[in-house]
Parts: sequence; structure tokens; C-alpha cells
Amino acid sequence: MTHPTTAEAAFPVTPRNKVKRMHERGSYDRAVIYPILDAGFLCHVSYVIDGQPFATPTIHWREGDTLYWHGSSASRMLRHLKDGASACLTVSHLDGLVLARCGFNHSANYRSAMCFGTARIVDEPAAKAAALSALVDRFFPGRDATLRPMSAQEIKATTVIAMPIDEASAKVRAKGVGDDAEDMDLPIWAGVIPVRTVIGAIETSPHVPAGVATPDSLGVYAQGATLDSALLATQRLYEGE
Repeated sequence: MTHPTTAEAAFPVTPRNKVKRMHERGSYDRAVIYPILDAGFLCHVSYVIDGQPFATPTIHWREGDTLYWHGSSASRMLRHLKDGASACLTVSHLDGLVLARCGFNHSANYRSAMCFGTARIVDEPAAKAAALSALVDRFFPGRDATLRPMSAQEIKATTVIAMPIDEASAKVRAKGVGDDAEDMDLPIWAGVIPVRTVIGAIETSPHVPAGVATPDSLGVYAQGATLDSALLATQRLYEGE
């Protein structure tokens, strides 16, 4: 698959994507935003229908400057976005719990990205089929070619959304305790509790025939590896690096 290339290093700063609070934690660089997106398996897509806001969790993937997600053709969100509608897609990672000597200074270490654009349905048959294949290969490189092809009904039952990223920003906190100077000598414990999503041992389905081995390509999902490192590795494979 040919992936779009990015022409600019950073997204323009606009009233919509500007980080307004703790702006020193913000970034508009693709080099910061894209790894946050690529290290996540789940996102939340926000949109408004008849004045009512909604936020839907779903699986996402990225090709160049375009984000994709999918869902049931009966989905309210996807029906709403069919003719093109403004949407906001966010991905966030919790990296640590920060405990200070005052409740006000408790915090969290995190990485987050917020992307804005106009979402549209991918309905051209060849493009839709390629996108559904990409959904599998993005997370499990080379797997789609080994699977039973999707039936026409399965493809019909699934809707794929594409959203070119018009504006985006990231916000990151990655530091220790922010105690006030006058609190430093208080006899109260303070520190950071790191948080990681770690991959467990692979569990083979009991219905897999004898002699069928776990694919070598799943080596990136080794027990003990962090999920975000595995997803960044599969993104690099997906992009052909």
C-alpha cells in the first residue's frame, strides 16, 4: 500500500487545536503527534448530532495524514458521518500517577493527541476492501493474506471512515512531582507510580488444529513487552520501514 507523505513538519496552530491550558506541554509537530496515535489501539471519536454531543470508542489506524476507523453499518455515528461531517478523534495514554504533598499538586503523566477533520465514508469497493485489509495488517503485519477472505455480506456489514487530519495537537506530561517549595520538607511521601499496559502470554484457541504454530509475525507481541512499543513496531512494519 502506498502511504501519503507529509509536506509540513507541524500542523498550523488555530483556535480549534491550540493548547490553552499548560501550553508548555503542547506540541503541533507530526513527530510528536503521530507516535501517540500509532501507539494506541483505541481512540474516541467525538461528533454532534442535532445538538447532542457523543463520543464513541473504536479502533483506529493511520496512513500518512489520514486517520481511519470502522464499525457496524448500523452505527449511529457512521450514519451521521456518511455525507461528511466535522469530527474530533482523540488518543490518550496514562503513563504514571503523580502523588504530591498537597492534593492540589497531584497529577498524572500522560501522552494525548487530538485531531480534527471532516470524516467521510470509504464506499468505493476497491478502496473499502483495501482499507479492511489494512485494518488487519496494520496491527498484525502480513496476516490478512493468510486469512479466509471476507464475504460480500461481511464487507457490506462494515463501514470504513477516513478523516484527513486538518488540525492536530498533542499534550504531554512526563516529569516528576511538582511540589511547592514550601512543601518539600513536609514528612509526607511523594513520588510517581509508573503505569504500563503489558502484554501477557499468548493463549491459543482450543479449536486451532494440531501442528498449526503461532505465526512468527506475532513476535512483536512478546510476553512482557509493552503494548505501545508493540504497536509502534507494527506501524513501522506496516509502513515498510
